[in-house]
Amino acid sequence: MDTAERLALPFVDAHTTEVAADAGTVWRALGAALDRSFSGGRSTAVARLLGCADRTSSGPRPPVVGATLGGFRVTAADPGRELALLGRHRFSTYALVFHLEETGEGRTRVRAETWARFPGPAGALYRALVIGTGGHKVAVRRLLTSLQRRGEPRERTRRRRA
Repeated sequence: MDTAERLALPFVDAHTTEVAADAGTVWRALGAALDRSFSGGRSTAVARLLGCADRTSSGPRPPVVGATLGGFRVTAADPGRELALLGRHRFSTYALVFHLEETGEGRTRVRAETWARFPGPAGALYRALVIGTGGHKVAVRRLLTSLQRRGEPRERTRRRRA
């Protein structure tokens, strides 16, 4: 997704986490976390119900431009730096953009930005249901937590939870 397309959608929110791994490891973990979140039967069913343009997963992994996940198409893939997903269905056009930045000492900051347009009364209702209830925030935070678990070395993850 180029800057012009992204700017055409209103900004919704952003969530950030830091992963104790280099950007290459986090990039692979991001692909796995997205597959787990958007490639199953439930995601396909929701994508079909909403009338998403891209309903199933296809293409190589880690994702490349043109690959799909349930509800999304990859529009930018700069390994270790940025992954942009664009989707649309009858109530919204939306983008989920991940920025990866190595912060030193083997750590990577991941920022997940959501951009979306919700046209008409049905779109406004959908926005209230998804964004207004906090459901979107919970889903993105869960995705980032999954990314952290997948990207960090097992012993470091266990130690932090103890």
